Parts: sequence; C-alpha cells; structure tokens
Amino acid sequence: MAHNATSCASKWGENIIVLPATAQLQALLTLIRDERTGRGDFVFYSDRIIRLLVEEGLNHLPVVPETVKTPTGVQFEGVGFEGRICGVSIMRAGEAMEAGLRDCCRSVRIGKILIQRDEETAQPKLFYAKLPDDIAQRYCLLLDPMLATGGSCLKAIEVLLEQGVQEERILFLNLIASPEGIKNVQAKFPKLKVITAWVDAGLDAKQYITPGLGDFGDRYFL
Repeated sequence: MAHNATSCASKWGENIIVLPATAQLQALLTLIRDERTGRGDFVFYSDRIIRLLVEEGLNHLPVVPETVKTPTGVQFEGVGFEGRICGVSIMRAGEAMEAGLRDCCRSVRIGKILIQRDEETAQPKLFYAKLPDDIAQRYCLLLDPMLATGGSCLKAIEVLLEQGVQEERILFLNLIASPEGIKNVQAKFPKLKVITAWVDAGLDAKQYITPGLGDFGDRYFL
C-alpha cells in the first residue's frame, strides 16, 4: 500500500507535493476510507490529516530573517513569515478544512467559493464567491478535500486569478487526488502548488476517485 513520497513528488514535478507516506498517515487514510467508519470518527481522523496538510502548506510560504530577544536576554536569529495569507474553501466539502487552517493560523481570513455543474453545458459554473477585499495581496490556501477531474478546482483558480491573486501564490490543499486531476491542474496552472496526502489509482466510469472514500462532504457533515 505504501508509496514513496519522494519518488511521487519527483514523478509529478516540484510543484506537486505529496505528504510522506508514514505509517501514521496510512493508518489515518485507512480509517477514513473504511465504509464502516462512523461520522464522529470520520471527522476526527479527517481533521488530523487536514492539520498535516495545513502545516505542510505553511512550510512552502516564504520567510525572512528575524532576530528576537529571548527571556534569558540572549538574541536568537530566526525567521518570520513574509506576507499575509488567507484561506478559500470550495463549498461544501472544502469548508471541512477551515477549522484545521484556523488551528494553525489564528484570526486567518477565509473566503468561500461555490461551484456547481451547469445543467445546460455540464461544465463547472461559479454560483457564489465571497473573498477578502485584499486577496490580491495575499498568499491563498485553496481548500477542497478531493481532486477528481479537477473541474471545480480549475474554475476556483480562475476566480482567484480574476481577483488579482498571482498563480504562484496559490497553494491547493487536498486529501486525496487522482492522477487525472493532477495532470489537468498542472497543464493549465503549472506555477501553482498542489499539496495532497495521497494520489489514488485513478477515476472510475462515473469519474469518481478509486479506491477513494466516497462522498467526503456527506460523510463529514451528515
């Protein structure tokens, strides 16, 4: 079951970051994939993975040298974060990742985007967006737990770019991705970083991730 995170990152390129396949992460993913896992446990273990993703995402933000004085009176030469961040969740499932971001970044601003399939064109369509006014000046952590075909993700990225966010300042945080989804995002937005916990085998005939974990939003919220 294990796959090597280093080789996977190399396979997809430097902007596709896959969490190291530790025993802990594999156990957490096994628990949330299990159809017998109840809602309470599903939420608990999903939140643990989300926290790992957020922490990894923060590792890819720029820092600048910063010197502070410790309580012992000695100066310490460390670093501080450069620039401000915000989160943007792709509703509804992406909202499950907001708490994990807030746990790591106190008082972080979070926007929301709702994208649904247009009944006439069968293409992803923007139905709602509420974003920070100064989002163009921020690094943006885009939140959605599942990356299948990438349709919703691509549309959300377009919305962010239209608001002035620089492509290289967008980090897409995601629990499980398909190879097809990664390729689609990479092809259109090569400067964007994708940070995922696992890359699954692919998509089935219905375009669902396989083996996947079912409908994340339903299992998390219902």
